[in-house]
Amino acid sequence: MQGLLALEDGRTFPGTGFGADGVQTGELVFNTSMTGYQEILTDPSYHRQIVTMTVPHVGNTGINPEDVESDRVWVAGFVVRSLSPVVSSWRSQRDLDGYLREQGVIGLSDVATRALVRHIREQGVMRAAIAHGEAARDPAGLVDIARKSPDMSGWNLVDEVTCDEPYHWTETSDPAWYSRYDNESDQPLIVAYDTGIKRNILKMLTDRGLRVTVVPAHLSASEVLALNPSGVFLSNGPGDPAAVTSMIDNTRHLLGKVPVFGICLGHQILALALGGTTEKMRFGHRGGNQPVKNLLTGIIEISAHNHGFTVTPDSELSGAEVTHINLNDNTIEGLRHTELGAFSVQYHPEASPGPHDSLYLFDEFVERVKKTVLSTEYRVK
Repeated sequence: MQGLLALEDGRTFPGTGFGADGVQTGELVFNTSMTGYQEILTDPSYHRQIVTMTVPHVGNTGINPEDVESDRVWVAGFVVRSLSPVVSSWRSQRDLDGYLREQGVIGLSDVATRALVRHIREQGVMRAAIAHGEAARDPAGLVDIARKSPDMSGWNLVDEVTCDEPYHWTETSDPAWYSRYDNESDQPLIVAYDTGIKRNILKMLTDRGLRVTVVPAHLSASEVLALNPSGVFLSNGPGDPAAVTSMIDNTRHLLGKVPVFGICLGHQILALALGGTTEKMRFGHRGGNQPVKNLLTGIIEISAHNHGFTVTPDSELSGAEVTHINLNDNTIEGLRHTELGAFSVQYHPEASPGPHDSLYLFDEFVERVKKTVLSTEYRVK
């Protein structure tokens, strides 16, 4: 079961293939989460990326239908140090190998992942090709395939992950993992733009009693406002945020009319709509253990991250203020514009997988939304 990972700089890493056979390309990244590989695999933000896990042992909890973040695996490839031969979880219904094979995704185990991650940290993320089977016998050919694959910069991937039609989301989270709220009837309506939205984000909104309608990224701001929402949510998603020009324009036209809350790509879209700029990071932030400082409270939050782009530090954000920073590199992790009723964070307060330190941000959004129901404070006439 021969396997090989080939990087565009000519470096190759052998391993044992599992999952699907063949060759796939993508941007090579790494994730430092200790658990939650199933959520990572099904997160649309990883579309067109080959993900390397730094935790050495993967697959031991198998696969279950409750923990998926979408209806398919989105990663372009999956690289691990050791694939567990045994599944030991009462929730599991199948193993990781069979799951990836069914989904047409190549996995690679027995890889020197410590050396691989050190290489990415020093050289930066790069294009790569992952092979399982006969194609793994041609290292030079795989390097050439990696070099000819698309670069993430300038690539609008939102159109490849967004939903086709609007739909209503009603599912709430499992009370074993999250607190329940006393939900009243006739709650406010939220429109959530799907640029690669995770299911747990939607559950965090419905948990708090909001009615949620999910819409495609191509739906115009005027069509969204015609739904008479009390708030708009900008979701996470893959690719270069500056390339998603339609969402930037939509957000610009929504600002001041309803409260807006953005997460990850949604944070970057909000910053761009306010006149800021974004830039590609050397190797990004991906993991469930990133320290973020809330500048409004001084509290340090351990948070979940998945992004390869960031808001440029010297961005002119038209009246917005920075509310959160990453303590590892001081990158911008949060913004708010009080006059326009908009705020956003670069990290993932819904976690999944990750800590729950930042769940309060959903409560803040609910408060802003309910305020618009009672007043016209945020509406521009």
